[in-house]
Amino acid sequence: PGKVRATVAKRDAVFDDDWIGVILDTFNDKRRAYQFFFNPLGVQADAVRTEDGNEDFSVDVVLESKGVVGENGYTVEAAIPFKSLRYEAGRGKLWGLHIIRVAQSYNGEQSSWMPISREDSSALGQAGHITGLEGVSTERTLELIPSLTVSETGRRVRTMSQSLIQSTPGMTDAGRFVNSPFEIDPGLTAKFGLTPTITLDLALNPDFAQVEADSTVVTANQRFPIFFEEKRPFFLEGIDIFRTQVAAVNTRTIVDPDIAVKLTGKRGRNSFGLMLASDNAPGNYSQDERDDPEIRPDIERFLDKNSYVGVLRLKRDVGVENSIGLLATTYNFIAKHNHVGGFDGRFRFSKKTTFQAQVLGSTARQNFFDSDDDRDIYRTGNGVAYAFSLDHSGRNFGYEYSGFGRSRYFRADVGFNRRFNSNNQSLFMRYKSDDQPKAKIVWWRVFNFFNGNFDWQGRSQGFQNNTRLNLSL
Repeated sequence: PGKVRATVAKRDAVFDDDWIGVILDTFNDKRRAYQFFFNPLGVQADAVRTEDGNEDFSVDVVLESKGVVGENGYTVEAAIPFKSLRYEAGRGKLWGLHIIRVAQSYNGEQSSWMPISREDSSALGQAGHITGLEGVSTERTLELIPSLTVSETGRRVRTMSQSLIQSTPGMTDAGRFVNSPFEIDPGLTAKFGLTPTITLDLALNPDFAQVEADSTVVTANQRFPIFFEEKRPFFLEGIDIFRTQVAAVNTRTIVDPDIAVKLTGKRGRNSFGLMLASDNAPGNYSQDERDDPEIRPDIERFLDKNSYVGVLRLKRDVGVENSIGLLATTYNFIAKHNHVGGFDGRFRFSKKTTFQAQVLGSTARQNFFDSDDDRDIYRTGNGVAYAFSLDHSGRNFGYEYSGFGRSRYFRADVGFNRRFNSNNQSLFMRYKSDDQPKAKIVWWRVFNFFNGNFDWQGRSQGFQNNTRLNLSL
């Protein structure tokens, strides 16, 4: 017990402790799995793991867990409701399963129920199986979350005109404080499990006030936009289907929807996602902005108008661990229209080597900045974006060559765009020795990372090169 490392950690922050993990591939397709981790006190961490090894910890699955540290170590029990998962069940169905334990006091030693070879880059492809799923419930589920907000606002208003104040020296306006009438703002969020693999989500004027706050970051004097993770439950359901190499879908661009509907799921080899929303944020100006005579003429045509957003995502599994996909998005607001579409694919050439790529095209009718005239010009702009990666992961040696770029007039108003007219190329190489637990140097690792940026005219925008040596003693 003295060697067990356990703290009352925050959710998703248990990895400095000893922990155990359960990984469930509920479709047994080796492409997507739920991950559940627990420290010795039962504190939880959960994520969705995809075939490329990426882990999304923004997912918060409803489950219960408890842990106890005893004389012979520790014990953890967990209850994971089937209704918290998407899955296939029935006669002949299997789930992939990994059970893992990590002991920090033994140099982070990892023990696995199933052998996991470092010569195979697919951890999900080496999972064991759960059988006996014939009796698992496949009933439909319905979740309703109503909300009601009652508010009253007050503000100081002018009692004199601005022209009178300006024309009378020494004149000031103390104003008076006015309370607006009470506002009653009802809302509803609903989730309907059409099948264990397909979910329909509906939001009518949803209230996101209870959602966890964003991480604290410095936003002043930033050259490029800052990315914030999605934390609103409505958008988190099935969010992994919309995530691709080019971040063409960022649900944070839908700020305050009056109504939104989302259908996500998987049927056989086909995964899909459809999302439609009407967002009132672009036309929602404050009362002070509405009353300002200098601002009012510029915002008049936008007042109380909604933007309309649509996203379609299709993906089909091909062969054992390959896939191809399609993505299309549309954003429409007054004087701002944007449409994006393209294809992507992932191909596993061997146990060690995978290649994935995406190509998108866009057309937009909106303001584009003209550097020659130093002003915005309302016009149509067309552009392309791409991303690719070639990954080789062996027991000791590995590398990844990757790149992405967006042309000058590419726009994805439903996505996250850090920079335009830019290309990025990077090469990562590493070598790690085998572990020698009883040696003075348990393991050593060396890696080199090169990254370069250049615009679409071939001009350099910066580069970096990092080399590092790590030792475990």
